[in-house]
Amino acid sequence: MIDISLNKITMNYGFGDILKEISLEIKHGDKVALIGANGCGKTTILKLIMKLEETPYGDISIRKNATIGYLGQIEQIQEDCKVEELLYKSVEPIVKLEKELKYYEEKMEKASLNELEKLIVKYTNVQEKFISLGGYEILSKISKIVHGFKIEHLLELSYQTLSGGEKRMVSFAMLMIKNPDILLLDEPTNHLDISTLEWLEKFLKNYTGTLLIVSHDRYFLDKIIEKTILLEDGNLTVYNGNYSYYVEENEKQVMNAFKEYKDQQKQIKAMQESIKKLREFGRLGNNERFFKRAKAIEKRLDKLEKMNKPKEKASIPLTLQLKNRSGNEVLIVSNLTLCFSDKILLKEANMKVWYQDHICLLGKNGSGKSTLIKEIIQNGENIQIGANVKIGYIPQEIVFLENKTVYDIARESFKGEETHLRSTLSKFMFTKNTLDKKTKALSGGEKVRLKLFCLMQEDINFLILDEPTNHIDLMTREILEDTLKEYEGTLLFVSHDRYFINNLAKKIIAIEEGKLIEYIGNYDDYMYQRDNEIF
Repeated sequence: MIDISLNKITMNYGFGDILKEISLEIKHGDKVALIGANGCGKTTILKLIMKLEETPYGDISIRKNATIGYLGQIEQIQEDCKVEELLYKSVEPIVKLEKELKYYEEKMEKASLNELEKLIVKYTNVQEKFISLGGYEILSKISKIVHGFKIEHLLELSYQTLSGGEKRMVSFAMLMIKNPDILLLDEPTNHLDISTLEWLEKFLKNYTGTLLIVSHDRYFLDKIIEKTILLEDGNLTVYNGNYSYYVEENEKQVMNAFKEYKDQQKQIKAMQESIKKLREFGRLGNNERFFKRAKAIEKRLDKLEKMNKPKEKASIPLTLQLKNRSGNEVLIVSNLTLCFSDKILLKEANMKVWYQDHICLLGKNGSGKSTLIKEIIQNGENIQIGANVKIGYIPQEIVFLENKTVYDIARESFKGEETHLRSTLSKFMFTKNTLDKKTKALSGGEKVRLKLFCLMQEDINFLILDEPTNHIDLMTREILEDTLKEYEGTLLFVSHDRYFINNLAKKIIAIEEGKLIEYIGNYDDYMYQRDNEIF
């Protein structure tokens, strides 16, 4: 049974086809990831399915009578009412039936024997509808979802007074309560801490409907997804497995494509040399037969379908070499108490960071991760920075002066000749065409790369990053991982990207009940130690 069908969809915003006659079928119960670089058209596909946008070419069909739910990147709810009311509106038919049941219950208490029989029949009919819609389970379900998204404290608040992240979680909860046949989720893990992500993964694993997800969270995709679709250059490629399966298969395909390309290039070169030699022989011997042979090979060469050179994985060829290393003790936090408003975040907490540590700082949203990072940057009380330590910091929101260009920012931090500056910038994937780009127009990935470029000019040996993978696509995340793996200095970072943590962390420091608890290893090691109470 096919839930979603796309047939030869073409989409153009005036600067070339973003989608090129794409076709796709998604069956009922499929759990599918749609991946690709930022701006490639993933969100466009979701909006086309939802009929929020229209295409002049191609057809889209949804299974008849299938209910569909959509979580966009920007919340569209305009109603100004309490969060609790919104959540119950998600199951309005059940709420109406519940009111009817209460109405008949009250009537039956006061009814005569003659009236009672008719009321019981009506009550039974309503009750059957209520049961068929899962009415008796709905209160438990709503409670479970509210607890899972940690929005209990928002129930009495007006929806319009919430922050962007809070609105997103409420919207997501509403979708989960409705339980549609088809779920379209655009970046569903944004604003969620790790404990909420773990709960959501379990919830979606048990979801029996059809799931189409756009996400940059590779760990999340590995846990949920059974099929991965790559959108690249306006075309779709389907991989019948999760994200890790896609990576492995994609690398094999790229290697095979390179081999086929090289083999064809050898064939083309050999044919061109044969043409050249035959014409030379023809001229030397004044023999028309050689020219005819050359012409025949030339025709074969013209008819040969030339392969395009496969795209190589983008990378930053950067070693991040240190001129001056720090001492062995990089950072000591001693008996630190941190508060935010009236809330105690850390109480007499302790932590040590050693030279070449790669540490991820973990904790629930609001536990104090970013506050602790800022305290370290400001070298506050009970914070001791080690000898010869030079800190470089990449915050959650990277801000440059808006009227500056990429070149302006780079020139301010770079000490060296013009040609060397441009060649170094090209290693950070800033080509001649992007140097004049205003910083306000930069994508999340471009901002991270430009900030890294500036930091690398300062010979920093202790790099601190607060949610560095926010707002960057999969390709840039992988580039950042590859770069940081080779970093010879000390690394402390906050992240909810568990795939990123697994690749980089050698140690986890978790904020638990106001304390800083150390675990050796990456995220998977931390989970094993936590679940098995190994300390």
